Amino acid sequence: MSDAFCSDCKRQTEVVFDHSAGDTVCSECGLVLESHSIDETSEWRTFANESGDNDPVRVGGPTNPLLTDGGLSTVIAKPNGTSGEFLSSSLGRWQNRGSNPDRGLILAFKTIATMSDRLGLVATIKDRANEIYKKVEDQKSSRGRNQDALLAACLYIACRQEDKPRTVKEICSVANGATKKEIGRAKEYIVKQLGLEKGQSVEMGAIHAADFMRRFCSNVGMNNQAVKAAQESVQKSEEFDIRRSPISIAAAVIYIITQISDEKKPLRDISLATGVAEGTIRNSYKDLYPHIAKIIPSWYAKEEDLKNLCSP
Repeated sequence: MSDAFCSDCKRQTEVVFDHSAGDTVCSECGLVLESHSIDETSEWRTFANESGDNDPVRVGGPTNPLLTDGGLSTVIAKPNGTSGEFLSSSLGRWQNRGSNPDRGLILAFKTIATMSDRLGLVATIKDRANEIYKKVEDQKSSRGRNQDALLAACLYIACRQEDKPRTVKEICSVANGATKKEIGRAKEYIVKQLGLEKGQSVEMGAIHAADFMRRFCSNVGMNNQAVKAAQESVQKSEEFDIRRSPISIAAAVIYIITQISDEKKPLRDISLATGVAEGTIRNSYKDLYPHIAKIIPSWYAKEEDLKNLCSP
């Protein structure tokens, strides 16, 4: 509540502000002192420095520091109807004359955002991919290259750097037709360009089989106990010199756990869920088989259960 002069009471009285109607009402006589007031406070809370004058939460979208104008440029939409054709043509010409220099970046960022959403990636990975693409684009050396492969490679590198790796096959599934080979070439090109810029090798982040386990287990449809056993098994497997890719080891461990459990899964289902070829899973299984007794947790499978596993 605050005080204001009431013309009926002829003195300063406490007033109540009705936010829904925008009315300022005298608390004693009920006289509406002011109506349809404009609420100039924020629509939502950000818990930022509210004492500052530059309140960013009143209106407008978020700024983007990667763009020249911060992402706050205005684009004139084309109105509908015959009367709007003349308006849109004249305004359109003026808009094209001062075309946005960041138009290519905006389109690239939208493509990265779409790919990130389809893969269910968090915002930090999307932002990192945007930063990587901006650095490559600033060097003006990516002309003539497959744009979809370049954007997909930026996303792949961002996932690695944020310790949330995705397989090239997963990235390829949202890359608008870019092949694994094209994405691989684009990745090597980006790493090289960023290395030249920094004068040192680009840190990609190590890949471990455990990084893929929860997602792969979810794709297979394993229960919580089986998932826990698979995660423990894949961590134990790192103690042995198994010269296979982390993705192959993860797929092979999942195959072993499903064969021990009551709900056995065929090799084909494991291959589809992990994106690893059946032959590769078999070869990885052969390498893991001599160490199975030490890899599989004892609380999940007894020695007799392990003996019932088919030898490779």
